[in-house]
Amino acid sequence: MMSDERIQAITVPKWGMAMEEGTVTGWHLEEGATVAEGDEVLDVESTKIANVIEAKGNGILRRRVAAEGTTLPVGGLLAVIASDDVSDEEIDGFVSGFVVVAVADDGGAGGPVPRFADVNGRQIRYVVNGEDGEPIILIHGFGGDMNAWMFNQDALAADCSVYTLELPGHGGSSKDVGDGSLDVLTEAVEAVMDVAGADHVHLVGHSLGGAVALQVALDHPGKIGSLTLIAPAGLGSEINGDYISGFVAAQRRKEMKPLAQQLFADPSIVSRSMVEDLLKSKRIDGVDAALAAIAGCQFADGAQTLDLAARADDLDVPVQIIWGSDDAIIPVSQADNLAGASVHRIDGAGHMPMMEKAAEVNDLIAGFVARA
Repeated sequence: MMSDERIQAITVPKWGMAMEEGTVTGWHLEEGATVAEGDEVLDVESTKIANVIEAKGNGILRRRVAAEGTTLPVGGLLAVIASDDVSDEEIDGFVSGFVVVAVADDGGAGGPVPRFADVNGRQIRYVVNGEDGEPIILIHGFGGDMNAWMFNQDALAADCSVYTLELPGHGGSSKDVGDGSLDVLTEAVEAVMDVAGADHVHLVGHSLGGAVALQVALDHPGKIGSLTLIAPAGLGSEINGDYISGFVAAQRRKEMKPLAQQLFADPSIVSRSMVEDLLKSKRIDGVDAALAAIAGCQFADGAQTLDLAARADDLDVPVQIIWGSDDAIIPVSQADNLAGASVHRIDGAGHMPMMEKAAEVNDLIAGFVARA
């Protein structure tokens, strides 16, 4: 590929380890538009989910290379941003000379390789994005996996080392969850903290992963640089019990789709492929039993059994809470139950703001970690 620091290439990103291509579903800007860093340029959809692509620098949108409806491989050229002192001929040369760098399925160029940590005989799968800066550990929620962070890993890895793990009973980690207690889940995070090998780590937990992160911070306050809780469990008793029991029981697409749609303010985000992936993960031997054990321990009788808010009053760790205003799983009002935390409510987002409003969430996390 031709190299010119005056020209910025916007390419198809890799969201999650399994993504191979993306389709342009809409443009936010016309050619010739002035672009500032962070501006929304276009929407791209993978087989799992659609997301907006933002400009990484300032300039002018000189060329929309891919028309709406075009499908390109990861790394394919979507658009060119450059200043007005770059000639049209130079833009033509850049586009014609652009070469897609292949991304290996095993995490080769541009993709992290799955690794495993052992804790009490359980294998915990995790990946690492980035090699510089303080470590951030991302912890998904109930029934999720590392793909919950597909829009966040690379952005946060610009300044930090990002460790994304899968809790016991989920993804590629061991399906043994014991009695489903929080201790089994926190041990997995502690194992990855040991792998990170830093004096301080920054924890980011979503939903049940938020309760896990908060418990780890309570147990090891001297090792935690900051704590970001995204729509966390553990701050009140109320939860959408029908969602929890429905997710544990769901075995067919018509059962899973309406459940998945409850996670988002915009239910159209939920694609057929996303639903099929959820069902595929639940069909792995041991997953249903593991989820049932965790739900029975953490969400018995349709309510949260954990209340960590009172214990966290004296926590000497910087804490921020990020919550979608349209959360249909855990009430956003529970954000007020943790004294001393800075709270950010995000409009137009449901229970998964790190996916629906990824850029805003990434900025909040990166800024908080930098200040901490």
